[in-house]
Amino acid sequence: VMMTSRYAYEGKSYVTLNLLRTLASLQKKVVLLDMDLRCSKLVNNYQIRFPDEHNYGLAHYLAGMCELDDIIYETNVENAYIVPIGREISNSLQLLSSTRTSVLMETLRERFDYVLVDTPPVGVIVDALQIAKYCDGALLVIAYKRGRRQDVKEVVDSINNTGCTVLGSVLNNVDLGSFTSRKYYYKSERYSSYYRGHYNPYTANPKLKMSED
Repeated sequence: VMMTSRYAYEGKSYVTLNLLRTLASLQKKVVLLDMDLRCSKLVNNYQIRFPDEHNYGLAHYLAGMCELDDIIYETNVENAYIVPIGREISNSLQLLSSTRTSVLMETLRERFDYVLVDTPPVGVIVDALQIAKYCDGALLVIAYKRGRRQDVKEVVDSINNTGCTVLGSVLNNVDLGSFTSRKYYYKSERYSSYYRGHYNPYTANPKLKMSED
């Protein structure tokens, strides 16, 4: 499943990590494949640490510098695995078009119940559409009140044209406090107090840590 967005900073990686945890908690063997080779947010933003000094990742594998088993990392979350990028590169499209990419995707498909592919935004660079050719479906993360509706349509059409089906979307970073009318679901007497009294991950600005501490 390809995880993408229209623009940068719509919360795509945050949603992907939470989906990884959720599927793993359901006893599914899941791997998160970081394919944002030019500007990854996973390692830096979410404090992911590695067990040795080599830190091999996807870029090293695609360049022929290591083998596939060298880049699949078991996390401290049971059933959850990560393939990091290893290092950022500028010639990402060239590597993503190599035969090693197709071998990687088919091998992960056989080993895991779900492969979550964190890609660059479709509306920013062409890499995501190349990656979509290897995926069965895509989830589009859309930030609340950001951008144009036409941009969503263009992204959906572009993904569908690759043969990858857009499965749906995630509306992210919604400001529940902006709903003032009682006709809205979240401002009903039954639900408004519930949401006021619970943790809001967006206002708290959390950092999801995949390390022991």
